Amino acid sequence: MKRFATLLILATALSAYAQTADMAVINAHIYTVNARMPPAKALAVRQGKIVAIGEDVSKSIGPATKVVDAHGATIIPGLIDSHGHVRGLGTALDTVDLRGIQSEKEIAAKVQAAAQQAKPGEWILGRAWDQNLWATKQFPGAESISAAAPDNPVALTRVDGHAVWANRKAMELADINAATKDPQGGRLMRDGSGKPTGVFLDNAMALVNRKIPTPTPEQIERRLLHALQECARLGMTTVHDAGVEQADIDGYKSLIQKGLMPIRVYAMVRGPAGPTLDAWLAKGPETGGYLTVRSIKLVADGALGSRGAAMLEPYSDDPGNRGLLILDRAVIRGVAEKAVARGFQVNTHAIGDAANHAAIDAYGDVLKGPNDRRFRVEHAQVVAPEDFAKFRQFSVIASMQATHATSDMPWAETRLGPERDKGAYAWQTFMKLGVRVTDGSDFPVESPNPLWGLYAAITRQDKTGQPAGGWFPNQRMTREQALRSWTVEGAYAAFEENKKGSLETGKMADFIMLSGDVMTMPEIEIWKTRVTMTVVAGKIVHRE
Repeated sequence: MKRFATLLILATALSAYAQTADMAVINAHIYTVNARMPPAKALAVRQGKIVAIGEDVSKSIGPATKVVDAHGATIIPGLIDSHGHVRGLGTALDTVDLRGIQSEKEIAAKVQAAAQQAKPGEWILGRAWDQNLWATKQFPGAESISAAAPDNPVALTRVDGHAVWANRKAMELADINAATKDPQGGRLMRDGSGKPTGVFLDNAMALVNRKIPTPTPEQIERRLLHALQECARLGMTTVHDAGVEQADIDGYKSLIQKGLMPIRVYAMVRGPAGPTLDAWLAKGPETGGYLTVRSIKLVADGALGSRGAAMLEPYSDDPGNRGLLILDRAVIRGVAEKAVARGFQVNTHAIGDAANHAAIDAYGDVLKGPNDRRFRVEHAQVVAPEDFAKFRQFSVIASMQATHATSDMPWAETRLGPERDKGAYAWQTFMKLGVRVTDGSDFPVESPNPLWGLYAAITRQDKTGQPAGGWFPNQRMTREQALRSWTVEGAYAAFEENKKGSLETGKMADFIMLSGDVMTMPEIEIWKTRVTMTVVAGKIVHRE
């Protein structure tokens, strides 16, 4: 009997030990982003999930529990970037960075420096030039970068990813000349004689890009990992990768198999056609802890900065130009029909009001009315007044990027005119209608730093606090709305609201610690906030 009692005590002790937390955070100020829960001071994690949260979690702490003393620091749910380009970020980190450069001459100097380090014939790639920052505001020509790198083909992608600037060597390799026709959904910029100048918009980019050597699986995997590590450092615990090929999916699966995947990815398969999409439509969605594939990415038009966004009326600063409608209503509808039949979500890039009109009407043709398909319009940047209500009518999510507004505000009215400007970047207009708005960065178009996005959503100002009161201040988000757009709304947009997005018992232990309290600090300080710790599934993946 005594032996039985001893065994019972031992079993009870072992059971209690098994139930203790793997990790606990104490002395914190935790915003749960659950309206029914007040801020907490501590949380405990076991097997990747939150098992306790509140004032005191000491009952969950055992001898083997890793205890982190936050010393009063702010903790929020891990941020979810609902629209980024992971391989694009990895590639940008590995190539010539042109972000923020103020002139064509400065870019040519960077290309020349790269050419001096490159082998003859080796491609020089760069990212993030923006002619709107230059004194001329005009698209560049091939001459400056041809002189900078006469023996190397050069391809420089515009900041929005919707234009490529090439030198003469690259155009020679691609056999591009005055006889080259504009492809459907694309445009070659030309001089007065019809000769290509070196800038290629939207689908015309493929004329140059197809000559760039295809990266190896090892290069793709390395770039994905580099980008995901950067995302973890900046406080993202999930990224919605907007437009992947099978090579990207294979790269993610390899990282997962090796135990190297630092954060979670919700992947959108690139459409409207192709072998990758065909294979996934035949196979059906795939969900997992670190990789989920259940959505399709379409691109209906170009970008506003390159005047490729499809507009119902001509650009105010370019009469006669309505941009480029890359996919029409019929094509989008066809993909939506297949997606519904196979259980996939459809997420369509639409920036101009004509593209938004085509996308939302195509969705409506298939969805008919309220539903739980959670189709999304990516960017929803300029929307005609009559189309806002259609988002609610068909339960469509507006997947927007706050930093697009603050990057574009110096020149948006010039492009759009004062009336159309009122329907641009209209976050509160959507939310007051009951439309869900999720946030992201569209990196590497914008910086991947989500704290900059949080600041932009709350202030609609640049980093100097201009304009006073914010650009179209009636569209500013409250701090609570902005935080939700980066957390629970992102989770909802991926059918994951029961797993992540808020900090509560049973949900994934994905959270970040900040250098300051973004919910109470002066607004101008928000963008300066640092992420001091990132935790995914209860594991610290970044710490200062």
